[in-house]
Amino acid sequence: MHDFSKEFEFRTSRSGGPGGQNVNKVSSKVELRFHVANSEILNPEEKILVQEKLANYITGEGYLQIICQTERSQLGNKENCIKKFYELLKKAFARQKVRKPTKPSKAARQERLSGKKMQADKKAARGKIRPNEF
Repeated sequence: MHDFSKEFEFRTSRSGGPGGQNVNKVSSKVELRFHVANSEILNPEEKILVQEKLANYITGEGYLQIICQTERSQLGNKENCIKKFYELLKKAFARQKVRKPTKPSKAARQERLSGKKMQADKKAARGKIRPNEF
C-alpha cells in the first residue's frame, strides 16, 4: 500500500459528549480529509472504484472524510483515522469472489420432500372426526 500521508488534510475540534472540563478545553476530535480526484497516487480506475464503493464517506466537494473522537488524545484519534483510512481503501480495492450457482443435492431434495410429507400428514390428522357410516 502506498503512503498517502502527503495528501492527508487534518482538522481538529473539540469532541462532544461527557468528559468534564477536559472536553471544553482540549481539541481531541480529528477529521481526516483526502481529496480523491486530486490524488497523485491513485490511478483513474482506482479513483472511480473509491468514489463508487466509499460514496457514503465522500462529501459534496469530493473529499473522503473520516472522523475519529473515541480517544482522549488528539494523537490517538489521528492514528485511528489513518488506520481506518487504509482499512477502507483495502476494502474498496478487494475483489469479491464470483458466486457459482449450485443446485441442491439429491439427498437434500429428498430430505426436504420427506419433511413436507410429514408436515402434511400431521395437518391432515387434525381434520374433523367423521362418524363411521354403518
